[in-house]
Amino acid sequence: MNRLRLRLATCVVLLSGLLPLVPLSSQAQTGASAQSLACEALRDLPDLTITSAALRDNDASDSPYCYVRGIIAPAIHFHAQLPLPDNWNGRFLQWGDGGKDGDLDFANHRVAEGYAVTNSNTGHDSATEPGSAFGFNNRQSEIDFGYRAVHLTTLAGKALVNSYYRRPAQYSYFEGCSTGGRQGLMEAQRYPDDFDGIVAGAPVNFYQAMNAAGVWHLQQMFKDDYAGNLAVDADGDGSLENVELVNILNTAVMNKCDAADGVRDGVLDDPFSCSFDPVVELADYHCPNAGAAGVCFTDTQIQTIANFYRGPADRDGNVIYPGKMLGSEPDWINLFMPTARNNMLPSMLRGPAGDHVNYLFYEEDPGVTIPALEDIHYQARTTGMNPEFHWLDFDVQDFADGKAETMSALMDATDPDLSSFLLSRGGKLIVYHGLTDALSVSKATVGYFNDMVDATFDGSFAAANDAARLFLVPGMGHCGGGAGPNTWDKLVPLVNWVENGVAPDQIVATHSSGGRIDNERPLCTFPQRARYIGPAGGANDSANWTAANFECR
Repeated sequence: MNRLRLRLATCVVLLSGLLPLVPLSSQAQTGASAQSLACEALRDLPDLTITSAALRDNDASDSPYCYVRGIIAPAIHFHAQLPLPDNWNGRFLQWGDGGKDGDLDFANHRVAEGYAVTNSNTGHDSATEPGSAFGFNNRQSEIDFGYRAVHLTTLAGKALVNSYYRRPAQYSYFEGCSTGGRQGLMEAQRYPDDFDGIVAGAPVNFYQAMNAAGVWHLQQMFKDDYAGNLAVDADGDGSLENVELVNILNTAVMNKCDAADGVRDGVLDDPFSCSFDPVVELADYHCPNAGAAGVCFTDTQIQTIANFYRGPADRDGNVIYPGKMLGSEPDWINLFMPTARNNMLPSMLRGPAGDHVNYLFYEEDPGVTIPALEDIHYQARTTGMNPEFHWLDFDVQDFADGKAETMSALMDATDPDLSSFLLSRGGKLIVYHGLTDALSVSKATVGYFNDMVDATFDGSFAAANDAARLFLVPGMGHCGGGAGPNTWDKLVPLVNWVENGVAPDQIVATHSSGGRIDNERPLCTFPQRARYIGPAGGANDSANWTAANFECR
């Protein structure tokens, strides 16, 4: 028996000498081939419609990932970014959308961190149906955009994770801002079992009221041949190129309100507590006082400013959606003001609000958009195959009269009862909102959060803090930007809370200029605010604007 084993061993040695040695590079190629085959095999899943699956390079990592695209009937296109099995951190992430969506958004940085990520076009392609046009006489498309696409994409993503990694994700998360923030709250309300944790930034959850308000704010600037517009023709060339009035207004606001928190740093820490009456505060710049040569405010322009701060109201004086926050004035230029700089097409007119009332507001669409949205004298054609509807003819009273109820039921995410997600499911929710956000107003988010605490936790913030926290961000605009600290990792505090039970009492955010951090501040759990506790007399010294010199109280 031993002789037989010896002969076999000798044969193996002799034969091995006849076989070529496999270089390490070939072994690596074999491994890469196996990875590619494992990814491509996802195309054959019997219970998902997968159109492609292949390895793809990641510009945020040295490692490729498995990229998958698929379709959910009738028109939801989705994709998944799946880290290679050795790189997966065991977590699933649904990546939120922005605006009216209509494309596939990538989260390469999260894939590099090990997350398996999915995202969809929410049921339409913006190249063929730009803006709100996807909703034109298309209820299914409106439903998909409102809530269906995110939920079904999440289920598809989890199915891909189960198949590719041979095990389910240990934790599932949602991260999004603006429309993504609305999607996050919608998930918590409609589908509480989809995620363990949700981070919802600047949520546009009062979707119909906010867009109606957006149209109304545009009307304040455009109506009566731009009488209330804050962009003026200062040099007589017929072009509304001068926006100095906004700078004067913002300076007046900062002079009145900036130091209220004890720190003069160009950031309003608590705009809610500052009282600003444009009639009084701009009296020195009122046209009769400023003289013919100076840039000054007319009565109509001052009324426009007051209207912006108040917000649209119904015929009984009830505010439909909160007005703009103090400190947000610089962003009015790009969002709402027709100027020579934007060819008389402010971004709210080109984007979120310009065609919203045509396609996504009424139960029955009133008409297609006019050929040129900026044409204030255009008479909409109201007959023919596709009648037109001019946004200047929109009456915000229609919202108060309930004419947006059908669309609100599909797209608003305002149900304050989150007990299924936060209590029964044990989920965690982080909401954040920039205080100078001029698109969606933080006051609306504060109102919703207070309602949620009342409905879900019987009004107890102490109880609510075990599951949900709101962080207001001084000086930050819509989802970022602005004069205040506006940069931090939105997902890390949520993951630490869900997986380690460490609730985020504060989040350190930074502001940078020229690649250098010049302001650092803790963001505090609402209703607390950051108070300066640094060197006495040094509150206005930028060298002291570090997180260690502030305390949440």
